[in-house]
Formats: sequence, structure tokens, C-alpha cells
Amino acid sequence: MQIVEKSGEGLSRVYGVTVPAADLNDRLEARITEITPQLNIKGFRPGKVPPAHVRRLHGKALMAEVVQEAINESSQKVLEENNIRPAGEPDLKPEGDIEKVIEGKADLAFELAVEVMPDFQPTDLASIELKRPVYEPTEAEVDEAVKELAGQAKTYEPRKGKSVKAKDGDQLVIDFVGRIDGEAFEGGTASDTELVLGSGRFIPGFEEQLVGAKAGDAVTVKVNFPEDYQAANLAGKAAEFETTVKEVRAPVEAEPDDALAERLGVESLEKLRELLKDNLKSQYAGASRFKLKRALLDVLDARHDFPLPPKMVDAEFASIWSQVQQDKEQGNLPPEDAEKSEEQLQTEYRKIAERRVRLGLVLAEIGRANNVQVTDQELGEAMRAEAMRYGPQAQQVFDFFRQNPGAQAQLRAPIFEDKVVDLILGQAKVEDEKVSKEDLMKEDEMPEGYGA
Repeated sequence: MQIVEKSGEGLSRVYGVTVPAADLNDRLEARITEITPQLNIKGFRPGKVPPAHVRRLHGKALMAEVVQEAINESSQKVLEENNIRPAGEPDLKPEGDIEKVIEGKADLAFELAVEVMPDFQPTDLASIELKRPVYEPTEAEVDEAVKELAGQAKTYEPRKGKSVKAKDGDQLVIDFVGRIDGEAFEGGTASDTELVLGSGRFIPGFEEQLVGAKAGDAVTVKVNFPEDYQAANLAGKAAEFETTVKEVRAPVEAEPDDALAERLGVESLEKLRELLKDNLKSQYAGASRFKLKRALLDVLDARHDFPLPPKMVDAEFASIWSQVQQDKEQGNLPPEDAEKSEEQLQTEYRKIAERRVRLGLVLAEIGRANNVQVTDQELGEAMRAEAMRYGPQAQQVFDFFRQNPGAQAQLRAPIFEDKVVDLILGQAKVEDEKVSKEDLMKEDEMPEGYGA
């Protein structure tokens, strides 16, 4: 086997690899010798098949296996002998006539192009200084959370007295039959349907026409189905609903007391308040960690400057740009981006792609240097948590992850990143800083130089 470095500029390396035909033929002979005793070929006793006959029957397929093995082994040898940590899958470019190689009449020759990981020294973690924004929920916020729960737990009772007409927020019990051009349509009829006026559950314009109705009233509701209605046969069409109001119910707000807590499965109002406060603390702790991690990434980005593997940047940019194009088509671009030219946007988002790649490499190197590992247990828990999001398909999703290393890698990456971040924060100087709720929850802007 011959390995020659053809070029080496920046992080790119190109090697020429040649495996002589004689070596391939020797490997083929060894492979034939290995499998012949196991062959059962008509006309020959087991183990007595002549090698020449095996070569005629299976030589081409066996040589293809030999060639693939030679490519794998020689490629690995290139990386090991040159102490290369690849930044991605190497590109292989065959040279010569591969058919002649399979026939054993030509050397196996190919070029191996590989991008190497940049060589850099991560910053001293102990020299990093950060402020952790912290905020404690107030009793007023807990009061508001209890009030919101009480609002969600409201009940409805028949409206009585002088004001029996339906108001916005009331619950109606109705029967209705929907017709288009005088003909009833599938899915347009229902009985004893409970509808809260103003909830927006029905077609736009439907609920508003029932305001002021009384129990026993018959109301003809005229509406147009939206142009983008999910049922194509109804989209954009005018319809009439013969609606009978059977009951009008007024909302009854739940009181924030022990009875409310018990309805929600909690032993007392005091315990409910504790749970809500803990929940708020958890939310604010998550926001605090998010901002602290963002500040850490900004520091790491500012402290590291080294060449980036072009293909990694291109792949990251392609992923980002695809989302930008999708947002643009759907009219979801931020106002500041909508005003920029495509060239400006590409420049800014390429910088963001470079930042992501740079930070990914820095975190990976810090993790490697400190032997940070994602355990099988941690990966298994992440697989189960992800699978549970799919309800009845949870087992199929879990089996998919278990059998798919690529999918596992996507779950492993954020776990690894969080463990490295925890490692850094454990060595850095982190000081708590009390902030307002508004400052804690507001969105951070990208550092200067990355666009808006």
C-alpha cells in the first residue's frame, strides 16, 4: 500500500492511496480459501470445490468485498499514520477503471480528501467571570397564578332572573343543522353542543350571532367558511345553520380557597400556593440558566479565533438558510431582516453559522480534554422522554432510536453540551445578580457583528 500527501492547505488534506493489484489478488485468494469449506455446490462434495471453480462463480462479488475492505482499511490507516482527527466524513474519489480493479487487472487507486479538526488551546476556564441573573417570584405573582387557575376552573349555571339573554362569555347548549345551497352537509349537524360565546371554537361570525339569544330561541346563523378551511369541499362557501338554543348558562368564577385546591387534586390552598410558587421558581431558574449559558457562549466566542472547517460551516449555513427561506416564503421574517437584501442576510447568517461551528468545536474540545461522556443511562432516559411525546407510537419511536445511531447522536449532542457547560460553570467565577422579571425574561440580542 502506498500513501502520498498530495496537498495540505489550511485544514484541507488530500492523500493519494494505491493498493497494488497483487495485494488485492492475494486477499481474494485468502478469502476463497476461507469460504470454500463452507460452500455446498452441486456436483462437488462439501469442502472439495476447486478454488478455480469458486473463483469463476463468486470471484467478482468476493473481489468487490475485498476492494471495499481495502478502501476502509487504507482510509483508516491514512488518518492514523498522519494523526488526523477528521472534522467530517472524508471524501473518496476513485482513480482509474474500477471494473479492471474488480477483475484483478489494475491497482486500486483513489484520492482521500479530508478536513482536519483545527488545533487550538481552549481558554483557561478559571479565568471566566460571569453574572447569573436571578429573580424570585413575589406573592403577588402567586396570587395571580391562583386567580388564573380559578378562572380556568370556572363552572356554568343556568342564567336566571331578568337577564336571561346570552352574553359574551356565557355557555350555550345548542342543536344545529348546517346547510349549503339548502342541502345539509356531512359534519354540519350536532345536538347538545356546549359552546362558550367568544371562545372562537366555531366558524368566524357564528358565535357573535348567538349573543342576545334566550333558551328556546331558534336562530338562523349565516356564515362563510374561510378560504383556507381544512375541509376543501366547504372552503369559501356560504352556509346557514338552523340553531336551537336549549339552555343559556352564566359563568360562575371559582373562589381561590381550599375547595378549589381539592378540585385540582391538592390538599389545601396553602399547598397549592407552594406548588405554584415552586413552578414559578423553576421557570425563572430555567430562564436564568439560559441567560447564563448565553453569556458563557458569548465569552467563549470572543476568546477563540481559529480556522474553521469549511464544510462544517457550509453545512451549518445551509441548515440556517433553509429556515430563513422558509420564514421568508411564509412572511415570518423579523421586520429588521425583511428590509435587508439577500446578500446582507447571507453575510449575517454565515457569521452566525461560523459562530455555531466555532462554539461547537470549543465545547467539544473542552469536553474531550476533561473526558466528558454521555452515559448509556442518560441516553436511554433521553430516548424514553422523546418517545413519550408521541403517545401511542412511543414504543415504535423508542425502537427507532435504539436501532438508529444517527438519531441517537442527535439526542446525545445536547446532553453532552449541557454537561460541558456545567463543567465550565463549575470552574468559572459565577456571581449571582438580582434583576427584574422583565430583564430576566426579555430576549437577548446577538453580540455586535452578527446582525440584528
